[in-house]
Amino acid sequence: MRGALLCLLSAAAFATLGIFGKLASDAGANVASSLLVRFVLAALVFALILPVTGRWAALRGLPRRVVVTGLGLGAFGYSLQSALFFAAIERLDVSMVALLLYTYPAFVTLAAIALGRAAPSLRTGVALTVASAGLVLVLLAGGGGGFEAVGALLALGASLTYTTYILVSDGVIADVDPFALALLVLTGAAASFTVGGLATGSLDLALSGEAWLWLVLLALVSTVVAVSAFFAGLRRVGPSEAAILSTFEPPVTVVLAFLILGERLTAPQIAGGA
Repeated sequence: MRGALLCLLSAAAFATLGIFGKLASDAGANVASSLLVRFVLAALVFALILPVTGRWAALRGLPRRVVVTGLGLGAFGYSLQSALFFAAIERLDVSMVALLLYTYPAFVTLAAIALGRAAPSLRTGVALTVASAGLVLVLLAGGGGGFEAVGALLALGASLTYTTYILVSDGVIADVDPFALALLVLTGAAASFTVGGLATGSLDLALSGEAWLWLVLLALVSTVVAVSAFFAGLRRVGPSEAAILSTFEPPVTVVLAFLILGERLTAPQIAGGA
């Protein structure tokens, strides 16, 4: 039960990602700057959390394989997924991007079964089918704007990248404290965006106070809370169940989009959320 609750908490925190990202963009922050600030601040927070909670020792003596995998997850997996997601929400409504992104639970479950990490069962199949049907109801009418093929491809790319990220994370999560793994992942992502931003000259940190507010919330809520809760939940329930429980995110995103961005919440969306 605790693992399931952690996955739900993670999903609710991740649901704020597109909202804060849109608000930061409207306040003048570009994608490269937003993601750099997000990952650098989040990595610093985890670097403070580990010694305060007595978890710093968990980082020492880790096998090289775990350290390299954790940094690689951030530098290549999480950074790419985030870049694709943010690029997609610049072209499509947040709700449409969420719908396309949430094809990943099906990909994760099928891949986990194919890799022998999960056993096929009627219960899992029914749960995934019902959750997916709910997502369609919640999000089908969610995109009030136009549909753009490039944006859709970016969102599907984010889905496939996140699928790989979850499966690789599951391979090392049992060997490392989830907070220590989070620090490695976020450090790798921060390094990736630092190098990329400097190489392309796309970084602009001369931002307004409003933009900084949304970016700080993006780092603390959408990243620190979301990532730590997800890893802790993944460790307890496994990749398939974690992916299915994470389908709680899009209904929360739709509600937040309604309350904060003024998007319309329709009856089918309410039914799908239920």
